[in-house]
Amino acid sequence: MTSIRSYRDLIVWQKSIDLTLRTYKLTGRFPSEERYGLTSQMRRAAASIPANIAEGHARRSTGEYLQFLGIARGSLAELETFLTLSERLGLIGSEISDSLWENCAEISKMLAGLVRSISQNRR
Repeated sequence: MTSIRSYRDLIVWQKSIDLTLRTYKLTGRFPSEERYGLTSQMRRAAASIPANIAEGHARRSTGEYLQFLGIARGSLAELETFLTLSERLGLIGSEISDSLWENCAEISKMLAGLVRSISQNRR
């Protein structure tokens, strides 16, 4: 098993960075009137996922780490909500949204697994 020395070593952090980049590219094609609406909200929620994973990893206590992972999970749920709105408003097609949903599901499972692992090792 590979040793985790930095948050950058976490696959879930790497995948959430990729999701953030995809979100930025996608929202860059949204109408200009969404600049301060969905564009801003989706970008903020997406960027919050890897940021909270990193911040939690840098904390001294396991409890704080778990708290920040919980915030990352909440930000992922926000992004999924904005993704649903974007679909229903016709801003993105199903091919793009299906791929993003797969990324979100994978990250969600990885975050849940990380939380479970940290919680078990805490005992």
